[in-house]
Parts: sequence; structure tokens; C-alpha cells
Amino acid sequence: MDNVTGLTRGGKTWIAEFVTDLDQKKCIGCGRCYKVCTRDVFELIERTEAPEYEDEDLDEDNAVMALKDPLDCTGCGACGRVCPKACLTHAPMPIAA
Repeated sequence: MDNVTGLTRGGKTWIAEFVTDLDQKKCIGCGRCYKVCTRDVFELIERTEAPEYEDEDLDEDNAVMALKDPLDCTGCGACGRVCPKACLTHAPMPIAA
């Protein structure tokens, strides 16, 4: 099965990788993924459990990002490139026959 693909402006084939998971134990609630996303994929929520590590970058308000509507993801990967803690998992999506 083929994956969802596109073309760059330069004509190279590009394989879209869609967000599939967000590790809230790593997330510091910085909101960078939310700010860069052009769709309605993320939301800021209250953290329900403490992270497994102490992090000086941890959001003071005890907030964490969550996937609000992952099916609205366009597969651009911008969120993963701006995440300072590598919280996001992406994967290509096969085209249904």
C-alpha cells in the first residue's frame, strides 16, 4: 500500500507523517506544538499526574498538551520539529484502497 505523499516546491516527493501520540510524561506544557499547528490538533489541559522527572522548563501552571483532534493533522511535522522534549510520535498513513 502506498503512503500519503505530496511534492515539495522543488518537485521532490514528500511523505506526510501524521501525529499519532503525545507523551504527556515528557511534555512541559510549553505550547509550541499548539502555536505552530495550522489545524485544531492540540489543546492545553491540566496535568493529571506528575512527570517522572524534575524539569526546570516545566510549566508553572501544571499544564500539559493533549491531542484534541489528531484526525485533523495534515502531516506537515512542524509540531515535532519545535517540541523541545520530543514528546510527539508521527507515522505515515497508508492510502486506503
